[in-house]
Amino acid sequence: MSDTSAYAAAGVDIEAGDRAVDLMKAHVAATRRPEVLGGLGGFAGFFDASALKGYQHPVLATSTDGVGTKVAVAQAMDKHDTIGIDLIGMLVDDLVVCGAEPLFVTDYIACGKVVPERIADIVKGIADGCLAAGCSLVGGETAEHPGLLQPHEYDIAGATTGVVERSKILGPERVRVGDAVIAMAASGLHSNGYSLVRHVLLSGAGWALDRHVDELGRTLGEELLEPTRIYALDVLDLIGQVEVHAMSHITGGGLANNLARVIPGDMVAVLQRSSWTPPAIFQLVQRVGRISQADIDATLNMGVGMVAILPQDQVDAALARLAGRGVESWVLGRIEASEGPGDAVLV
Repeated sequence: MSDTSAYAAAGVDIEAGDRAVDLMKAHVAATRRPEVLGGLGGFAGFFDASALKGYQHPVLATSTDGVGTKVAVAQAMDKHDTIGIDLIGMLVDDLVVCGAEPLFVTDYIACGKVVPERIADIVKGIADGCLAAGCSLVGGETAEHPGLLQPHEYDIAGATTGVVERSKILGPERVRVGDAVIAMAASGLHSNGYSLVRHVLLSGAGWALDRHVDELGRTLGEELLEPTRIYALDVLDLIGQVEVHAMSHITGGGLANNLARVIPGDMVAVLQRSSWTPPAIFQLVQRVGRISQADIDATLNMGVGMVAILPQDQVDAALARLAGRGVESWVLGRIEASEGPGDAVLV
């Protein structure tokens, strides 16, 4: 009789999963906030809600996301320790735009074959992202899907929960005509538009990931794997020090489309193209792919990862505060009156 279990014969290695958990324990422990109860390995993660007693009217905020086809680049390069940073960036920065502090995260990794070291690398990136955002990784799941995914393939997703005082929730209702629009620089493509980028540069132009690109100053693969900037702590510091009316996380759909989500119906955000120059990767994709300005604007962040809307008399303080934290920022535009639906336009 074979010593191989029926489950292992079907392609699922329980022992490999156990080894992966052992390897990731230290990474998860590094993210532990004092409110986290218990340890890794239970059926659920626990977060002590009595920590919310300091709020007069606490409101919980939640977000879920993944990183899209950027995982294909990580797999092709066999580099897996930064893709988790991208996941956390996509999660927590959707929370902070309403003023919420991210508290904890859970993750989900689906793979064709559990390779413990690879799973540990993915979780290391997730933990690094949590540390950068000030939140805890309280649990997750790794699932082996033989026959559905190839042995080298995986996908990741997650969810996060945060809290905000109800009276301090940011949003369109706070925005006023005359407000300034402040941009915060992106670290690169972040985690959106990779289907277009891969189609243009890899499939269409036939470029290899190890190709050195002079405009980028590094290989294409290194550029494409540049981790998403996590703005959470920078944004929380900003809204704690200056008056902020609304914010927008610039992800899929581009700058104008995402900003329009926080513009009231009788206003328009007029954004000045001349206020910044998109980094080389955006210009490269547009040129090689012969993509129209409208198309690329509607797909990529074009070098702007986060936007804040605030009163004009707060601009200098906001820019100085962000600069002090190492965040490049500038005045992108202003809020004007409009007779149409809330919108944002690049001029």
